[in-house]
Order: sequence, then structure tokens, then C-alpha cells
Amino acid sequence: MITIRPLRTIAQQQLAALVSLLQDSVHGGASVGFLAPLAHEEAQHYWQDVAAALGPLLHCWLAEDQGRIIGTVQLALCGKANGRHRGEIQKLMVHSSARGQGIARQLMQQAESAACAAGCSTLVLDTDSTSVAAKLYPKLGWEHAGDIPAYAASPDGRLHATRYFYKLLSA
Repeated sequence: MITIRPLRTIAQQQLAALVSLLQDSVHGGASVGFLAPLAHEEAQHYWQDVAAALGPLLHCWLAEDQGRIIGTVQLALCGKANGRHRGEIQKLMVHSSARGQGIARQLMQQAESAACAAGCSTLVLDTDSTSVAAKLYPKLGWEHAGDIPAYAASPDGRLHATRYFYKLLSA
């Protein structure tokens, strides 16, 4: 059974699993900010930075199957006075061995619910315009805002278009 729970701190065994998840995503072609091959140390440093930043403006959830971390998503809330109504979904990842089970949908629902509870009315996210995620988000009620050509590098270093999405949340 899949459980979704908030990440508050990262224990050593969780760190290893999160590093593995990030490497699996990057080596599988996900454009999540890293180039392949992703070194263990770089992935570990990333998750240590996330752990240090967790708090009122950054939230993270884990998807677990029998205690094994198989997915994650982050919600970054805007702390600026004119942007406290908005947030950004970041780093939605599901391990390649666990895809196709609705885990991404569950993680997104959790992040959206938390955004509503925090008073957000607008969410944004971006992804590679040719990714599987770019096809998923409209199915979850997200609106395509536009594409920017040659915006980010894929894990293999090639530039690709980035697709922006937004979702207006009901009160």
C-alpha cells in the first residue's frame, strides 16, 4: 500500500533512498535540474540542502511502499508580500520501478491540498515540454501557460523547450 507522508528531516537511510530516487530520475532522462551521470555526492548534497530548507516556505512529501521511498514532490511557497497567494510545485519524481500506479497523482493531490491549506490560490510548475509529465499535468487539471524554447538542458546536455503550467485552486 502506498503512503504519502511529509518529510520533516532526513535520516541516513532516507538520504540513501532519496539519492537513489534522484539518480534514477536523472539517469532515466528527467529534467529536474541535473546532468547525467549524476554523482552520488552531488545528489546527496542536493537532498541535504532540501532538508536544511524545509520549513514554512518549503514542504516535501514522500511516497512510500512498505517503507521504501518510491516518489517525492516539493511545494515552494512564495514569501514575498505580493506573492503569498502562490506556490510552485517542484521535483515531482517517481522511481522508474513504480511508475504507472497513480503515485504522481497522489503526490500532486497532497501538494495541492497543502497549498490550499496554506492559503494559496495559484500554483505554477514547469517541465520538459516532451516529457511524460507534460502529458500528465493537464489530466490533473493544470492549464498550459506556454513554452520557452531552448530553456533547460536535458540530463544528456541537449537544450529543450520548457512547458509552464498553472492551476487556480478553489478556496
